[in-house]
Amino acid sequence: MVDGQNRTHTARGLRAHTLKGYACVVTAVVASLAACSAPGTPHAGQAPPARAGAPAPGPAAPPREKRGATLSRALKPVLPGGDTRLAVAVLDLDSADQEIASYGRPDATFETASIIKVGILATLLLQAQDEGRELTDAERRYADEMIRTSDNEATDVLWRAIGRAEGLAAANERLGLSSTQGGPGIRWGLTRTTATDQVKLLRAVFARGPVASAHSPEGLNQESRAYIQDLMGSIAEGQDWGVSAAGSPGSRWALKNGWLQRSTTDLWIINSVGHVTVHGRGYLVSVLSGGNASMEGGISLVERAARAAIGAASAHVRPWPE
Repeated sequence: MVDGQNRTHTARGLRAHTLKGYACVVTAVVASLAACSAPGTPHAGQAPPARAGAPAPGPAAPPREKRGATLSRALKPVLPGGDTRLAVAVLDLDSADQEIASYGRPDATFETASIIKVGILATLLLQAQDEGRELTDAERRYADEMIRTSDNEATDVLWRAIGRAEGLAAANERLGLSSTQGGPGIRWGLTRTTATDQVKLLRAVFARGPVASAHSPEGLNQESRAYIQDLMGSIAEGQDWGVSAAGSPGSRWALKNGWLQRSTTDLWIINSVGHVTVHGRGYLVSVLSGGNASMEGGISLVERAARAAIGAASAHVRPWPE
């Protein structure tokens, strides 16, 4: 198979990928510290002795592991070798601080292949909101084909409709994406992005409350979000692999995958972004990879990485360490 923009992505011929569950347990070892002091007058700044009858002070609490370090530790067993590249970002939608944890160089960009189709649809909807109108029947038909079955010809139409890379850039700025560059000319699949930017886009779609960037107070409205969520939650059979593997059995998921074999190297780009539910909590995750020797191997890597990332983030339904 050659570059994915030269032919329509299809699920035909792909076998369902059934992978054994990958459990990732992240343990923190906490060492108790005992304080001792010589008898005599306390030094300046030293805490005075406790009064009689007062509870003895406990040991100082050690600093907890940062989220990025926790994620890196969880991913270590699945990291690829050779020329394969991997970047992962994850966000617990129920966390108080809404911090995005990421693995990989923050500035490392990957070619999107078909995950850019979510950004194209978000751009189209923002433009329609600005014009005070609903999508036309034709636009809805193209959007359905672009997301659910990853149809490239429908994507070509909508890429031109939004103004190609220039239109995408304007929407990205409004949605808070800072490291995504639209593909040249009609080659939308060669858009470059980061794992963190893709989680920012997902947050603009799946966050429970209003989402605004510093550049614009108005992002996707509730109707636009619900529309994207519905399409991403009804991906055609055979294209529903990827981050869906990280969700709880039987839970709902919403995703978009991208797969592209580069004609210059015969190596595969395999990406997956989406929303999964684990024990009732919602998580956004993006897994980007390049240089995969085969499509099957890339899918296996992406699914194992998604499981590890969500396993670290969920920590058995406990919040992330602060």
